[in-house]
Amino acid sequence: MMCPDMSSNRARNNNTWMTHLISLNLTQEDLQYLINITVFDPDDDDGSSHHHNDAGCYNCGGVVKSYSLLFRAAHGYVSLFLCVFGALANALNIAVLTRKDLAGSPINRILCGLALADLALMIEYTPFVCYMYLNTSKKEEFSHVGAVYVLLHTYVSQVLHTTSIALTLVLAMWRYVVVKLPNSMHTICSDRRCSIAIKLSYLLPFIICSPTFLVFEILETKVIENGTVATLYHLGLSTIARVNDELLYMIHLWTYAVIIKLLPCLILTVVTISLINALSEASERKAKRLPSQQQMARIRNMKLKKRMDRTSRIMIAVLLLFLATEFPQGILGLLSGILGRGFFQTCYSLFGELMDMLALLNASLNFVFYCCMSKQFRVAFGQLFKAQPSIMFKPNNILETFV
Repeated sequence: MMCPDMSSNRARNNNTWMTHLISLNLTQEDLQYLINITVFDPDDDDGSSHHHNDAGCYNCGGVVKSYSLLFRAAHGYVSLFLCVFGALANALNIAVLTRKDLAGSPINRILCGLALADLALMIEYTPFVCYMYLNTSKKEEFSHVGAVYVLLHTYVSQVLHTTSIALTLVLAMWRYVVVKLPNSMHTICSDRRCSIAIKLSYLLPFIICSPTFLVFEILETKVIENGTVATLYHLGLSTIARVNDELLYMIHLWTYAVIIKLLPCLILTVVTISLINALSEASERKAKRLPSQQQMARIRNMKLKKRMDRTSRIMIAVLLLFLATEFPQGILGLLSGILGRGFFQTCYSLFGELMDMLALLNASLNFVFYCCMSKQFRVAFGQLFKAQPSIMFKPNNILETFV
């Protein structure tokens, strides 16, 4: 789902082997060889065919492959659960954040935009995981319609996930300005700039991910077995991506690894550490302003410090989950760009299901984090199920209660 290079096609190929083993009497090794070589045009004579032999240069089998098969077996059920839970959680986020007493804050608008992107991702991925991993009925394998769907899924899921990453970075930097520069936040973090940031976070991923339609196309491979001709449709490198020693494909891989994955990891790490330090400094400043000789002041100071510590731990958890989701994909994508297509075919694809599950988990837990971090969010959430009029809060962001 999150990889721009045939991660969805990988899932389709792996889950349709058994039917073809029966109908065409192909061994698993034969079909794997077929999938690997038909990514390229068999009539290719532009000099890029030397990549064919790269697939066997890297050995990621053994224990890694065993764990990969284990995750693959559980992927359908776990991912379906995460999709359902994540869709419900993000829908609740939107319901809370669009309440009249919360909707006016720029940060809440960013949070709502993030929840909307994650909700769309869950909705988009649910039919894919059901079809690829949970559908046991007999169906035509490697059909043209299926290949078109896989191509669209690869693009749409990548756009939605990149939108979520962009909004996560905007939220972190916005929060840093609010905490670090409180006197300038109304100027820097204006409603107009918030609207621009949200719109760019939704528009730029369409541009960044658009090479998917240039790099990949639907290929067909004819297999003859016992006088029967079967046509298999699958994704592969397009003609334009194979020229100049696959230059466009390599640019695509490097863009994915560096710009979409590794750079956001670096930015979020720096901003999160700076934000935690800023929260600590703010706590110390407030503690110094309180007369330490008064008992009530000491109690308030202890509560403030406890709240800051809880916030810092949650922010670290958010950062670690983000890094666990995006950093491995960035590193593996970077290695695929450096070592070539053979590394992707034999190593990267083994981690596909695991990385998809982590991405779905990351998109599902914001509701839990909000409930842990903000009393105002918990109260507003509780009011969704109460008939009495809501208690109006000052229209600040839901995260303001922990600074």
